[in-house]
Amino acid sequence: MNHPISRYMMASYAYYVEDDPIISDAMFDQCAKNILEHWDTLEHPHKHLLSKEMLEAGTYLGKYPPIVKNAVANYRSVINVT
Repeated sequence: MNHPISRYMMASYAYYVEDDPIISDAMFDQCAKNILEHWDTLEHPHKHLLSKEMLEAGTYLGKYPPIVKNAVANYRSVINVT
């Protein structure tokens, strides 16, 4: 989860779909602020799925690409191994 958009999408999926957060609410809010602050310079293949309105509200109302779902599952498996 090294890119803020990846982190935001993964955290959104874990929270809104799985009802099992992987980061704190404060970290999620900070991630949204970070994306907004750097919106014009950030490049990411899923940036088009976000909107400034979603980020300002601290939510995600779109569909999740399969890679996000798989990334969350992989993240959880790595965390559970250690």
